[in-house]
Amino acid sequence: MALTETEENDCSGEGGGEAEVVAKACLLGEFRESAEARALLCSLPEVHGNTTTRDVATEKFLVIMDRYQEQPHLLDPHLEWMLNMLLDLVRSEKSPPMLVHLSFKCLYIISKVRGYKIFMQLLPHEVADVQPVLDLLSRQDPKETEIWETRYMLLLWLSMTCLIPFDLSRLDGHLGSEAGQTREPTMDRILSIAKSYLTVSDKSRDAASVLVSKFMTRPDVKLKRLGDFLDWCLTTISQTNDQSVAGIMVLDGALKSLAQLFKHGKRDDFLQYAPTVLQCLERKRLSESSQAMLRKFGVKLIQRLGLTFLKPRLAKWRYQRGSRSLAANLAVSQATTTVEAVTPDVEMRDQDEDYDIPEEVENVIEQLLVGLKDKETIVRWSAAKGVGRVTGRLPKELADEVVGSVLDCFSFQETDNAWHGGCLALAELGRRGLLLPSRLRDVVPLVLKALTYDEKRGACSVGSNVRDAACYVCWAFARAYEPPELIPFVNQIASALLITAVFDRNVNCRRAASAAFQENVGRQGTFPHGIDILTAADYYAVGNLNNCYLTISVYVASFPEYTKPMIEHLVAMKINHWDAVIRELATKALHNLTPQAPDYMAATVLPQLLPVAMGIDLHSRHGAILACAEITHALHKLGTHNNRSVMDYISSECVDGLKSIHQKIFDRKQYRGLYGELMRPAVCTLIEKMSLSQMPFKDDPIITDWQWLVDDTLKSLHLVSTGSRDAITDAAVSALAALCVQYYQTETGPADPKMQEVLVSQYVEGLRSPVVLSRCGSALALGCLPRFMIVGKLQQILEGLQQACKASKKEVSFTEARRDAIRAMAQVCLTAGVQANGSADSAVCVENVAGVYGALLNGMDDYTIDSRGDVGAWVREAAMSSVLDVTLLVVNNAPELLSPDLVQCMMRCLAQQAAEKIDRYRAHAGTVFLQLLHSTEPAVPHIPHREELLDIFPVETSVSLNWNAPSQAFPHITQLLRLPRYQYHALLGLTVSVGGITESTVRFSSQSLFDHLKGIQQDPTALGQFGDTLLSIFRDNIRNDRVSIPLLKMLDQMLANSCFEIFTTQDDHPFCVELLALCKEFKKSKDFAKLRCCIDVFCGLVQFPGEVRKKVLLQLLMMLCHPFPVIRKTAASQMYEMLLTYDDVIDPEVLDDAMTLLSDTNWESDIATVRTHRNQLCDWLGVTRPQVIAKSPVD
Repeated sequence: MALTETEENDCSGEGGGEAEVVAKACLLGEFRESAEARALLCSLPEVHGNTTTRDVATEKFLVIMDRYQEQPHLLDPHLEWMLNMLLDLVRSEKSPPMLVHLSFKCLYIISKVRGYKIFMQLLPHEVADVQPVLDLLSRQDPKETEIWETRYMLLLWLSMTCLIPFDLSRLDGHLGSEAGQTREPTMDRILSIAKSYLTVSDKSRDAASVLVSKFMTRPDVKLKRLGDFLDWCLTTISQTNDQSVAGIMVLDGALKSLAQLFKHGKRDDFLQYAPTVLQCLERKRLSESSQAMLRKFGVKLIQRLGLTFLKPRLAKWRYQRGSRSLAANLAVSQATTTVEAVTPDVEMRDQDEDYDIPEEVENVIEQLLVGLKDKETIVRWSAAKGVGRVTGRLPKELADEVVGSVLDCFSFQETDNAWHGGCLALAELGRRGLLLPSRLRDVVPLVLKALTYDEKRGACSVGSNVRDAACYVCWAFARAYEPPELIPFVNQIASALLITAVFDRNVNCRRAASAAFQENVGRQGTFPHGIDILTAADYYAVGNLNNCYLTISVYVASFPEYTKPMIEHLVAMKINHWDAVIRELATKALHNLTPQAPDYMAATVLPQLLPVAMGIDLHSRHGAILACAEITHALHKLGTHNNRSVMDYISSECVDGLKSIHQKIFDRKQYRGLYGELMRPAVCTLIEKMSLSQMPFKDDPIITDWQWLVDDTLKSLHLVSTGSRDAITDAAVSALAALCVQYYQTETGPADPKMQEVLVSQYVEGLRSPVVLSRCGSALALGCLPRFMIVGKLQQILEGLQQACKASKKEVSFTEARRDAIRAMAQVCLTAGVQANGSADSAVCVENVAGVYGALLNGMDDYTIDSRGDVGAWVREAAMSSVLDVTLLVVNNAPELLSPDLVQCMMRCLAQQAAEKIDRYRAHAGTVFLQLLHSTEPAVPHIPHREELLDIFPVETSVSLNWNAPSQAFPHITQLLRLPRYQYHALLGLTVSVGGITESTVRFSSQSLFDHLKGIQQDPTALGQFGDTLLSIFRDNIRNDRVSIPLLKMLDQMLANSCFEIFTTQDDHPFCVELLALCKEFKKSKDFAKLRCCIDVFCGLVQFPGEVRKKVLLQLLMMLCHPFPVIRKTAASQMYEMLLTYDDVIDPEVLDDAMTLLSDTNWESDIATVRTHRNQLCDWLGVTRPQVIAKSPVD
């Protein structure tokens, strides 16, 4: 690819980061595909005849050209030869129509990339080209949709030929023809073609408007045809209905052509027609049309009419910056003189006042101002440019009135569309020097409001486009004004831009603000700490929202000029934001900013937030409660660092206000319903932060109220929406942990006995709740208790959790409860610690360690499935994580608690999980397995086959092995089949993977398994042991569809790949006999999938000689009379393939008859008919006919 080569070869730079930036800045250096493009164009005569080759060539050329969309100027040296090659094909009389069209299509692709305005200038425009182009256009069908590129390029070409400096009548010669009819003049032919293509529905309409602008402005044409054409356009506009698709296309063409005419024509020629056109547009009321494109071209035409009414003079009163050079601005400190702005003189002002402005201009400006409020951006943008252009020709006083009208858009009674259009207009006026410095005191406050404009609409808000346009205004001001003009507003603009760059929700606005700030730093040079801030808040850094709120904001606020504005913005605009993520980030940002202004936070912000925390608005209340909590905690941490109490910062009134928040919310019943989904986690966070801040509330009644809220929240999780449940649970659990540590511990260290008994008994009882989520809450509450609350109650807690981990038949659906109970058990063990000979009520010891591991290892065998899928995987994942945590804890403190049998069982279970089919859980199991295997300080004792495992999984595999990739994981896992103690469990996990449905998992797992089997093909002992293990798995899981069906699929693959070929040398090998007996267990099943898999295995077992073959054939023949027609049909099809594969099964003399019978019989017909054919097959195969067993009569 050209891009890659250029990045590597053309862009050099020293230093990693700098080189990367340079590489992005100069992607392409030249048209590298010149030779490839030339070859493609030369091949057009050969490829045009075939549709496929033609499309391939066009697509290749399009791909080459599209690479230069952003740097089209690189094509300039090559445009001429490409154009000539293609026009030669067009002009050749030998070129068939399809080749001509293909050439024009390539021309269109080039013009699209380079831009038609540049490209059309290269088209030949001699007198000799006029008639051929006209003739080609005359032969085109405007309704032909496949070759519109040809018509488009011909119209552009005709536009250029119209520029010949001769009267078109001289091209007509003698207009008489041989038939005595008068030939149409060239002028009329061109005009009729232009009119016809202005009404088409394809892109040719755009080219036709360009043709009109070139043709109608010719001296000879405008004298004879301009008035008539304008009449035609106005009649078309007046009489066409914009409610139909065809009418919209016609109006679009007429408006576009008029806009082009008034843009390119001379003012003196069009001034007389302008009032009439304006009146027609007023009557048409295009601003009320539902079509954005019509409104856009209406605004574009109106601004051109306005420019026609006004003399083409540049306003001398405009503000002109003395130097627009960035280098000159940076060197201003070294200059001996400063460049001053050019000010208007009195004489020019007098000339302006003497100039009469037509009455129509007022109407034009009014319509442009209406366009600024349009609902579509393209219309507002066109209107803004029109306001700038028209204002530039007005006298100073009238221009100032226009500016005032634009400022009226910035009213909170106006919509976001008006604010956006007003910002665009201000940027245009400022860019053109039409916004005088005297107006800045009015404009800047409005721009600052626009930078934070955010109007809530339903569940979201509007205003990101307004903020983005306000950034554009600031960017334009940086280029438009001298630094002294903006000095009074520097701090305001800098703070507002930084606030938008750091705190705006929309990434485009943050980046726009960063770019505007950078432009001001470079052009103005007066922004405080500009360069330092830009290094931290550049275009890429502000792309991450969390980074902006939590990191960049802290750095920016370290400069005193920005500290308070940032805090004030967060308090005023962000803690009440409609998006909960923004509210939470804002409160965390306030926490981080508190050390920058602690006194201001404590004395001003906190008292300001407390009334809001008990106010009416839900979002404001939620954000204010979180903000109060975060600020208080930050003040506590700051006080701890300075050896001060949090009470030294916060007034007693604020403390009382913080205590009263819960009671007021409770009294208003705002913990219920949707209110509760925000209030419960917010107040729980407040409880946590108050506790962490060591507020002096011990033995205060508020603690009882807080405890009630935590308990009620954990009991009411089933009443909360799924999306909010996790956040509420985490907040309640964190609050409980902090509450216990701060308020439930006696001064001497132990827990308050009363509270310990109440809480532990309450949560253990909650583990038996009939509501699954109440169990989850109780389990998580037990898991978060501090050690002093557990001591003396450990056995009671562990027994309750172990009971909650059991998947009884009645409680099999309580998956989430089992998951959280397992997590809680591990957390309780980690909190309590390990003492080998300690008390079972105080620590993990020899008395309770077996029960803990028993529950965790049972959790790894949870395969519960419901409507959500394999939900048991949640329990297995939690069990694996918990096993790792508990094992490392025990190994570090009392490794003697780990018996060899326990470690062996643990490692086997992990090996099974590491071989299963779901990537995420396989990866988790593999990671845990390797962590235990590679643990060295100290090592996990009694791991079976440790040395062999380290050979399979060297230490470096813990980093290099990607367990999520089946191609990497299974080659390692299958090596465990060589280790006797792991063989059963590893094969059990592989069975589910090999017999699964995920293509990549099946491919790589089966490939690895077959590679292992090939390695033991010549070792009867190893293969026999593998077969015995396989039969054990089959026997143990014969009623478990999760294993049995994948096992049958795996067996089918093994038999098809001759993995047990060594057993075929012995008649009636025990493996085959046992396998057949196990498969026969399924013949009465009603599961289609299981029966089909059995048929496949039976067909594979035919390869084994002896009496077992006849038994297998008997089972297959019985399947031919199965009650289910689809099973009979499947059995016949599989038997047909089996007879083709194993030709020694049947006598060759009757083989053809048997194959014919199997393929031609309708096995889905009634059983009586089918049985006759089945019995014939029995005779041919030498198998005893199955006898129908009559049902005994019921007495």
